[in-house]
Amino acid sequence: MSKIKGIYAATLSILNEDLSLNVQKTVLHAENIINQGCHGVAFFGSTGQAQLIPVSEKINLLNSISTNKNKDKFIIGTGLNSLVETINLMKVATSLNFKKFLIMPPAYYKYGDNEAISFYTKIVEKVPDAEIVLYNFEKLSGYKFSINCVEELAKKFPKQIIGVKDSSYNLFENLKIDNFSVLPGSESKLLKGLKLGCHGIITATCNVTATLSRKVYDDFVQNKEQSVNEKLCNVRNIFEEYNLISAIHTFMSQEDRYYNHILPPLRILNDKESKKLLEDLKKINFNYENSKVA
Repeated sequence: MSKIKGIYAATLSILNEDLSLNVQKTVLHAENIINQGCHGVAFFGSTGQAQLIPVSEKINLLNSISTNKNKDKFIIGTGLNSLVETINLMKVATSLNFKKFLIMPPAYYKYGDNEAISFYTKIVEKVPDAEIVLYNFEKLSGYKFSINCVEELAKKFPKQIIGVKDSSYNLFENLKIDNFSVLPGSESKLLKGLKLGCHGIITATCNVTATLSRKVYDDFVQNKEQSVNEKLCNVRNIFEEYNLISAIHTFMSQEDRYYNHILPPLRILNDKESKKLLEDLKKINFNYENSKVA
């Protein structure tokens, strides 16, 4: 087991005009943001439209990246409510020698900690070689992990439950478990989290802030003065005024029209929204070109 630490993007899924997954462009995008500073990426998180993309297309991508030079930097999300489908997809991934997974608990139905523990227990029993990052995002799943729940899972399965992505922000300040990665889901929590003992971030906006985020991380590790954290937080705050997936795809469409393709009910920002997004980013000297420079 290896601890996950550093800057991770919940990478985008790039679609064709017919809204099928463009595997080549999706992989190229992931490689680009790793080159810009990310320590790794998580495929098929919320930002990757995981809940909307067919399992067959996810498997196509897994096959494509199974020999990628960055394979050890990839975390695989599932984005599935079904326990059986989650396990089946993880088995496909482990057969291709992927080890690390980002698993959100099921959405829609109401339940508590005991039921969440049961869900992950069944996954571990069926896929014991997997290393799982819990995904705490009440806004989308309807369930919020408690500290006690995470502690119990990590104690029960120390080799399989290796971390948590905290996008509900109720864990990262106080959760302390040995050999366990705590990763807030926002750049605005990066520096604070590092000071509290967290290990990095997994975020949507690292698709566009990889270079800035990496500098904040590296400067902290090297005990240097922070020079870009305020700008990084401002960028995140501007994107948060919109649906993050919509805003990031709109921003990236300046490079490639394929970023305009997005699965309903998600949508690209309209002209008025897009203009305001780009103008607000310009005010803080952030645009597509200089997003790659810290």
